[in-house]
Amino acid sequence: MTLLQQGLPSDDGVATKAAIDSLLQGAVQKAALRFVPLLTIAYLFNYLDRTSLGFAALTMNRELGLTASQFGLAAGIFFVGYSLFEIPSNLLLYRFGARRWLARIMISWGLVSAATAFVVGPNSFYGVRLLLGIAEAGFFPGVTFFLAAWFPAQYRTRMLAWFLVGIPLSSLIGGPVCGMLLQMDGIWGLKGWQWLFLMVSLPCVPLGFATLKLLSDRPQVAHWLTGEERDALVGVLASEVRERPHSSLWAALKDARVLICTAIQFGFTLGSYGIGIWLPLMLKEYHLANFAIGWITAIPYLFASVGMILWARYVDEKGRRIVNLSLACLLGGLGLLAPIVSGSVTVAVTGFSLALIGVTAARAIFWSIPTRFLTGVAAAGGLAFINSIATVGGFVGPFMMGWLKELSGSYVIGLLAVAAIMVAATLASLSLKLFITRE
Repeated sequence: MTLLQQGLPSDDGVATKAAIDSLLQGAVQKAALRFVPLLTIAYLFNYLDRTSLGFAALTMNRELGLTASQFGLAAGIFFVGYSLFEIPSNLLLYRFGARRWLARIMISWGLVSAATAFVVGPNSFYGVRLLLGIAEAGFFPGVTFFLAAWFPAQYRTRMLAWFLVGIPLSSLIGGPVCGMLLQMDGIWGLKGWQWLFLMVSLPCVPLGFATLKLLSDRPQVAHWLTGEERDALVGVLASEVRERPHSSLWAALKDARVLICTAIQFGFTLGSYGIGIWLPLMLKEYHLANFAIGWITAIPYLFASVGMILWARYVDEKGRRIVNLSLACLLGGLGLLAPIVSGSVTVAVTGFSLALIGVTAARAIFWSIPTRFLTGVAAAGGLAFINSIATVGGFVGPFMMGWLKELSGSYVIGLLAVAAIMVAATLASLSLKLFITRE
């Protein structure tokens, strides 16, 4: 019989609460150490694939004869396959369990991403990018669903932030790494950009097998927790104040809050990819060497990584998620004004740093909000719906930047458009206050 099953004397309620809190903290700590580093590293490689695309363009575009709009279309077409298969993938995750399905996603995306090294022109490039989107579909909302099933609300934003730090870390680490991998040009008859795709993709395969071994779908089947720790964690998760779950996926999709959340994520996702994929090429305008660009692009992502973790901890401690989400989106837009008004590379990097702090912090804060009113199959499908429709912004951002660059001859109009969309996301975030009174 466990400690919680035995109970404690009724006049010792304080001791009972202290014992449960201690067991809960131990269970959360064990789960965090077992899951979060693995999932963060996986997400880092997930985004390295996208970060490497911008660096590969420094030489690949010329060698394959790709125009700016063709490159932007290839970068964005990934999200067509991703969006179309997001909901089916997450419903299959709900059916087969996160452990097996997330492992399948990692292994397949690693193999398809590595195949990008062998594209020969725009059509094959489009095809591989489309397949890659299909392979990756469901990973992010699947992890969000998994973490919500494991971590109580008071820990959730921090756990999401530590997972999501894989995004800025992929550029913090990826910038210098991608710059060095491009120097492998000619080794074994492969171009530098080919080595780049191979080296950042193939490690995802063993990560998938590690996921299969280490993840547990829910606390009730976690053999590595003690019985008391399992009871404490399951009890706290079951006692969380949540709204009555939607009766079906369709009922969740008709919820105005789901639609507003979709619009918000569309905004900051467009901003993230509009900045991230084109950042190396925008810095190239300052006549910097490829190797130097690799190191300079790491600077904004260093600040974004630290800023996101600190902001998420603040939100977990103080609350006011919607207000902080709005402020993060606003910072994401305002930061882009710096490279527009100044020709200084220092000012530009400062502005990009502020913008990326806002975008990455918005992502961490945002994903702790829909899990408060979506549960069960509605959560699996609803989170996937939000992510699938909203990540169309990942298609629009890169393509829009490329199209406006060709149209105007500079990146100024594109940056203004991204900034305006981030301001619109700010207003959409504030509108959530009309529907969610308890944060």
